[in-house]
Amino acid sequence: MPAWNSASPVADAAAVSDDRLILALDEGTTSTRAIAFGRDGRPVASAQRAFEQRYPSPGHVTHDPEAIWESQLNIAREVIAAVGGPERIAAIGITNQRETTLVWDRATGAAVADAIVWQSRITAPACEALRARGLEPLFRERTGLPPDAYFSGPKIAHILDARAGLRRRAERGELAFGTVDTFLAWRLTGGRAHVTDVSNASRTLLFDIHRLRWDPELLGLVGVPAAVLPTVVPTSGLIGETDTSIFGRSIPIAALAGDQQAATFGQACFEPGDAKTTYGTGAFLLLNTGSEAVASKNRLLTTIGWQLEPGGPVTYALEGSVFVAGAAIQWLRDGLQAGRDFGGHRRAGGERARHRRPGGGSRLHRPRRAVLGPRRSGRDPRHHPGHGAGSHCPGHARGDRRPGGGRRPGDGSGQGTAFEGTPRRRRCGQER
Repeated sequence: MPAWNSASPVADAAAVSDDRLILALDEGTTSTRAIAFGRDGRPVASAQRAFEQRYPSPGHVTHDPEAIWESQLNIAREVIAAVGGPERIAAIGITNQRETTLVWDRATGAAVADAIVWQSRITAPACEALRARGLEPLFRERTGLPPDAYFSGPKIAHILDARAGLRRRAERGELAFGTVDTFLAWRLTGGRAHVTDVSNASRTLLFDIHRLRWDPELLGLVGVPAAVLPTVVPTSGLIGETDTSIFGRSIPIAALAGDQQAATFGQACFEPGDAKTTYGTGAFLLLNTGSEAVASKNRLLTTIGWQLEPGGPVTYALEGSVFVAGAAIQWLRDGLQAGRDFGGHRRAGGERARHRRPGGGSRLHRPRRAVLGPRRSGRDPRHHPGHGAGSHCPGHARGDRRPGGGRRPGDGSGQGTAFEGTPRRRRCGQER
């Protein structure tokens, strides 16, 4: 871990030559990646490492912040070494699992609790209380999102209230909040950059996506002290430089983006009506709506796609989210031991997987149901495992109940899946 108050070195001002590379850091839900790209956009070197998934209670998912940091740091160093050293790296871009929430001590950089993962439903009762007060239209109007445990704001409040004294420390400015992009930027810069970009800020329930600012009224309703919040910056632009102790020299950090927005941009969905679907731990469809923040009539999410320069135009998107896609395959493999070799992942969406029970007999599973949700259930089809009564999944056309009656995907081994990062792109009309 770097010294948090070390002096900032001067950036390398030399022009970027043709042989220098962009290092992309991709901190996902089940694994961490680093990829070095050339000027032609082709990958030159890459590395990936899985990390532990924690399930402290039903419906609750956490990550060890140090596991996030160590896995990202180690594979970044591995890729940098593979391409010939830090002098080859012109700049770093960071993309991240969105909504996952961390709170840490500003003086030491140490997290005060495990990160609460975007999948966790631990804050569902708090969100239900907001909806019961009739506040959903207010949140929808300003943030494009409904009050739901998916988003970061209620997770911050939960962390601050889970241990005595944390809320008071937060109000005094001793603690910092960040999604994973913010946490990595803080660590990489030695604590000098406490920032997030507009795409990640738009997933907190606290950010006015029209005025592009933290909303004091929403902060009060959710119970988040303004003193913990990062500065919001454009998606593209210099936000700081890595501490020299990290890679041996300073490297500019020049982009932050939530993973689904980054995938939308990477699939060249630049025009209104362009859309992509990405199949990873979950499945996410984003539709570019241009400069208009379109309000959905069908419970899709209105979100920020990106902003490419300070004061520049903002690109908005509509999003539909399914929480369990590749995670269902991981659950079959690790939870049920239904086949250790999943090179045949491609079969799982359209074929039945039969799991042989010890002692004879078999259980029939339909992985596709885990992605699209049950056709019939005694529960509200908008619910998925861990939801409280009356809780709604944002952007779900159907529920995404896990196979086996809500058992968790995976066994904490952190093994990734072959579904991660598989994009599909098409152009279609905007929602009517």
